[in-house]
Amino acid sequence: MARDQKISLILHFIDMRAIEVPLKIIDLHEDGVHPLIKISVFGKPFVLVLDTGASKTAFDQALLLKANDKLAVTVSDRLSTGLGTNTMASSTVIINDLYIGALLIDEFEAAVLELSTINIAYGQLGHPEVLGVLGGDILMKYKAVIDYGNEFLLLKI
Repeated sequence: MARDQKISLILHFIDMRAIEVPLKIIDLHEDGVHPLIKISVFGKPFVLVLDTGASKTAFDQALLLKANDKLAVTVSDRLSTGLGTNTMASSTVIINDLYIGALLIDEFEAAVLELSTINIAYGQLGHPEVLGVLGGDILMKYKAVIDYGNEFLLLKI
């Protein structure tokens, strides 16, 4: 069955309009794989790790502020859980122009964390720098379907 036919069947089955966004699956050598997705924010292209285990979409503070130094980042009194710790300080930011493919997500609150260790590890493996992770908040809201075999993500419009 052709790829377009599979997508058509999936869309018919879930009875919704959706957009298809390409994924790039990178090899982490002996540590598995990560799916990467291209996004746009502040009119600039970036890459995120698609992370089904992350409850919330999160951006690296240094890279985010480098991309837009006028952002209003709000320090949170809550500690983030994940990335091997439950004591990581976090902040939040409102993003007004996050594009995932043709899907515009505006007025979106994202976590802001110190994620430089991810990019250090990626750099050592020869992988591109990432702005952060696309988490379950967006994946759930847009009823994501991930196709690892054909390397794409479907999001409900």
